Amino acid sequence: MFNYFYTIMNNIKNQFSIKDLENLSGIKAHTIRIWEKRYNLFSPKRTETNIRYYSLSSLQKLLNISFLNANGIKISKIAKLSPSELSVKVREISQMSKNSNHIIDVFKLAMLNFDQSLFLKTYKEIIQKNSFKDVFYNYFVPFLDEIGLLWQTNTITPAHEHFIVELIKQKILINTEHILNKNNTTNSKETYVLFLPDNEVHELALLFTNYEILNMGHHTVYLGQSVPLESLTPLMDFYSRITFVSCFTVKPEKDDIEKYLKQFHKKLLVNTNNKLIVSGRMTEYYSNTISQKISSYKTSKQVLETLELIPSHE
Repeated sequence: MFNYFYTIMNNIKNQFSIKDLENLSGIKAHTIRIWEKRYNLFSPKRTETNIRYYSLSSLQKLLNISFLNANGIKISKIAKLSPSELSVKVREISQMSKNSNHIIDVFKLAMLNFDQSLFLKTYKEIIQKNSFKDVFYNYFVPFLDEIGLLWQTNTITPAHEHFIVELIKQKILINTEHILNKNNTTNSKETYVLFLPDNEVHELALLFTNYEILNMGHHTVYLGQSVPLESLTPLMDFYSRITFVSCFTVKPEKDDIEKYLKQFHKKLLVNTNNKLIVSGRMTEYYSNTISQKISSYKTSKQVLETLELIPSHE
């Protein structure tokens, strides 16, 4: 395991092609070249084989330029700013603007630099002005969506994703602990059991769902990643009314969804007061025909919006 991690860490990108800059900033490569030639904004270096590449400082500068340009400042004016003036201007506008793009760009830089301090400093700034729910949906979710695109274009490595996902996970867990310490009672007799199916490890959405259900005042049992179906049956000895909540991101695979849910229905839902709520990418392959006790949604946000509309059981 150590050797695997060491290999990943030594393959981290510290040189960026112009295509990488395009993927990370959203600015077209053609535009970057024009800005480079016309305004001398960047100074790319060359490899031993004469291939142009850009440094992390060039990426940071481009993200700042992109932010100012998107907020109405002409590139000709931006080009006249010194590095310190550029940073000050970005800070001024980001404090006035509700646009989340700059914060997401800072998170990108924190990820690329493995800079925990930058992530924590930025998080502290936005949590002072927003609820944790707003931070999650307005900043973390769009950022995670962009990480998916960066994966597809080979712009980041596995180490980058693991680093930033674990930091976000820590924030969910800290906020969850605050609720648990504050709330000693629940407002319903229903128990929500949150789990991921066998071999499913994409946990952030489920962790946040657990946080929100607790925030509504309900009782939850959080089981986490990769839970075999058979491991859920003992819970029925403890709770008479269970709402199972899960997220299918990559598992079960599309050809196995119907079979899995039929087994789930047979073992955990038939002749009970239980039900199952699932969300995630793989639910598009489920036709909602097995049972009225099974509900599926595209996103965990839709799940939470639905739960807020359902009155508590007396």
